[in-house]
Amino acid sequence: MASSKTQKPAVARFADHEVITPPHKLGRVVARATADDDPVARAEAALAQLSSQFTDWMNDECEQLDRARERVREAGMGVQPREALFRVAHDIKGQAVTLGFPLVAEVAGGLCRLIEETRDPRRIPLRLIDQHVDAVRAIIREHARPHAHAVADKLMLSLRAVSEEFLRHEGKDAPVPIASPPLAPK
Repeated sequence: MASSKTQKPAVARFADHEVITPPHKLGRVVARATADDDPVARAEAALAQLSSQFTDWMNDECEQLDRARERVREAGMGVQPREALFRVAHDIKGQAVTLGFPLVAEVAGGLCRLIEETRDPRRIPLRLIDQHVDAVRAIIREHARPHAHAVADKLMLSLRAVSEEFLRHEGKDAPVPIASPPLAPK
């Protein structure tokens, strides 16, 4: 162990610069793949072994999303409830594709976009938030059924269209209404 502390970087000096090569400390602890060992195949096998738990993990995420929605319903879209809702939706967006639920990632991403791109998130209708949360839950719940992907795809596209319409009117780029002065003095 003491020898690793004494290793010095290699320094190659040139007329106009130096190249410093640090010691390769990790090389001693990394196992080398052999001809009959395929690390990618081992990783895929480990992933396949875990895949039976993917739906359970997504269901746990759905419960968190539902709790965040209930907080918004109770307390409104203030900073803390809004951030909690965004964080859970963002986590789902990031995990869903890896866990085999790409359309869930799209819907959760749409909810994140609504929260991020609406000038005043308190104006997002609770019904629109409910539709996103319920869509995530339904897609996960029904994913194993025949034709579930086609139905989920239509649902995701419909939600996207509704969200785009809302963002056109309420998003960051929406024109800010200007109060005009009264026509006649009081």
